[in-house]
Amino acid sequence: MAKHINHLADSDTQQKRSYSMIYFLKDLPNIASLIGLFSALLSIYFAFSGLFHLALIGILWAVLFDWTDGIIARRTAGRTEVQCHFGSQLDSLIDIVSFGVFPSVFLFSYARFNLWFLPGSFFILAASAVRLSYFNVFGMIDRKTYQGLALDNNVLLLAALFMLERYFSHICFSIILYVFFMILLILNLSLLRIYKFSGRWFYVLIAYVILMTVLYSLKI
Repeated sequence: MAKHINHLADSDTQQKRSYSMIYFLKDLPNIASLIGLFSALLSIYFAFSGLFHLALIGILWAVLFDWTDGIIARRTAGRTEVQCHFGSQLDSLIDIVSFGVFPSVFLFSYARFNLWFLPGSFFILAASAVRLSYFNVFGMIDRKTYQGLALDNNVLLLAALFMLERYFSHICFSIILYVFFMILLILNLSLLRIYKFSGRWFYVLIAYVILMTVLYSLKI
């Protein structure tokens, strides 16, 4: 009996390995995920360059594509279990770039790479990695409830907060950003039950991203 089970497991593994990595690039949800990754990469570049308005525009579009890939996946008929599993892994790896690396770089760059801000940048990245790892293992509390604040909310709130940057000195706003991110990472890792925004909220997100894109474009 044990040999039979092992044989079935080996057959399943061989079947999964029959897929090439290029095969998954044909999956439309994965294409949307990778476009979001490109947006996040541009945002990181702009943050390093001190072009923070452009960085925020890019990361907002990364959030939009992060939501879009899931919607496409749910509406695409005939996707296999392997495709779904691969897509979820790809999405999680991209999330660490978009919502872990980007805010970490954003804070450190805005503070002009002051070493006092390096611990905060690390805490942001570490909290993001811990949250995503926890989510990959345990998932959501239920279909509509997260444990802790989802990471994409961090950059959505950051974009709103940064609208106030003009009213503060650079040093003062750097400290505000530091405190802001530390509060967010506590919420990310908290036991709070947070409602998952989905469904019609996608249209609210589209409107928010377009509005903030226009507003930040006017600042350039």
